[in-house]
Amino acid sequence: MSRRLLLATVVLIAALIGGNFSNLKFALDHTTPFLLASMRTVVGGAFLLAFAFLRGERLPAKAVDYRNIFVVSFSITTVSSALLIYGINRVPAGLGSLVSSTMPLFTAVLSLALLGTRTSPLGKVGLAVGFGGAAVLASPSLGGESTAIGIGALVLSALAWAFGTVYMKWKDFSEISPIMLVGVQLVMSSLILVPFGIITEGTADTDWSLGLLIPVLYAAIPSNAVTFSLMATVVKKATPTVAASTAYLIPLFGVFFGWLIRDEVLGAIEAIGGVLVIIGVYIVVTASARAQAAAIT
Repeated sequence: MSRRLLLATVVLIAALIGGNFSNLKFALDHTTPFLLASMRTVVGGAFLLAFAFLRGERLPAKAVDYRNIFVVSFSITTVSSALLIYGINRVPAGLGSLVSSTMPLFTAVLSLALLGTRTSPLGKVGLAVGFGGAAVLASPSLGGESTAIGIGALVLSALAWAFGTVYMKWKDFSEISPIMLVGVQLVMSSLILVPFGIITEGTADTDWSLGLLIPVLYAAIPSNAVTFSLMATVVKKATPTVAASTAYLIPLFGVFFGWLIRDEVLGAIEAIGGVLVIIGVYIVVTASARAQAAAIT
């Protein structure tokens, strides 16, 4: 794969994920947050498992694999996914993408706490800048309860996602293919989210129309299954720096599509905070990529 094709793939991944924040806002015009999260897991899980079986893959055979998958499932595709959609329901799509982009910062902190991974001086600067930007992003919400709850949910979503990511580095998942791993994750999440959504929200506020179906399909397949497969390809073919660049491209596309599709405009405070978060994430992932490259050589 040529360098240009790799870079184009990275941009496509970031665009598909970044556009999902606005897509979720459209879906939320027709349903409630937890039901939407459950629909996403049902459709995405069925799609990925069917794809895995067509490839001749089999379900994991060991009990320990299912225990490890459940931890990742509960943190990433259950708690993080549900809180993400709950938060997006209360804030603009662009702002939501910026707050969610703090995930790599939490990953660096949890890697230090759980894996003992050292952070370089440059990485520490990135963490300081990134979390400073997150504080700036959160500051306007102090005057509005709904927005404050939304930002709080998005921060917790990023933290849960980061924990699941670090857990996958902590435990051995080498015998499970990435596609099967995520497929089983999503099925496990659906078993929790479907009854939870029905019990807490009911279906009275859900409009079962194309206005809901199309965004759900996008959230479950292009934004989830397709991007995951593309990312697996990029990780294998690209340098760590190129692969990690999606982390700071996603919020740029999130803000862009929020402006283009939903006429959202960030205020000065949100813009400054978002830029600081992106710079912090860029520094952290670049420092990490350099450290990995140095360890390999």
